[in-house]
Amino acid sequence: MCKIIAIANQKGGVGKTTTTSNLGIGLAKQGKKVLLIDADAQGSLTDSLGFTEPDKLEETLATALGNIINDEDMEADYGILKHKEGIDLMPGNIELSGLEVSLVNVMSRELVMRSYIEQVKERYDYILIDNMPSLGMLTVNALAAADSVIIPVMAHYLPVKGLEQLMQTIYKVRKQINRKLQIDGILLTMVDRRTNFSKEIIELLHDNYGEYINIFKTAIPFSIRAAETSAEGVSIYKHDPKGRVAEAYKKLVEEVIGDGSERK
Repeated sequence: MCKIIAIANQKGGVGKTTTTSNLGIGLAKQGKKVLLIDADAQGSLTDSLGFTEPDKLEETLATALGNIINDEDMEADYGILKHKEGIDLMPGNIELSGLEVSLVNVMSRELVMRSYIEQVKERYDYILIDNMPSLGMLTVNALAAADSVIIPVMAHYLPVKGLEQLMQTIYKVRKQINRKLQIDGILLTMVDRRTNFSKEIIELLHDNYGEYINIFKTAIPFSIRAAETSAEGVSIYKHDPKGRVAEAYKKLVEEVIGDGSERK
């Protein structure tokens, strides 16, 4: 059975794209069939996986969703790119910006991405959706299609404050559109445990949310080497396999797989 996970936070620069690619490739390394969906008009996930000119691609998430809206047939593998580390990618690009505007006038506008995923999910164990840093219609579409949400949060004060708005959106989607939607957990990213500031933020997060939302035991450490991976189009496992970040993402993969098996 396929599990669909939205990686979401309306704040930019919190590690959504890095988490989507390294969690996805980590799951593939465990023998899982994985599709990554780039639902960000910046095409950052597509770019970071080595497809460096996403705006030149003719078949993308925007055109696939356009086909759904216009009720046009597609092949099962329409637009999907293969990555050398064993995952499939549905690329995103700037055309998603125009699509998001046009969704306003579409019937059942929150369910367009769900309709697309229904057509492809039988082939995968996991589908991960990398969302844009906003709570617009495409993010709502991702939440409407997902089984669960992972929320990457950088260990800084402002992103922690911004969580309230995201939580409200998740609860609203759960109430009105997608009753099965759960929060897998908050994932701390770019953590520098040497600083008191990071420690204080981690404590604040546990105090404010720890009682009713899972906070992953794994925290992703800050690393310059992790930032270099997107320039090479490879995951952290290839770029720095013995580093702290690769080890952290391996542990996160174990937590995510364990969480799925506990729910069955």
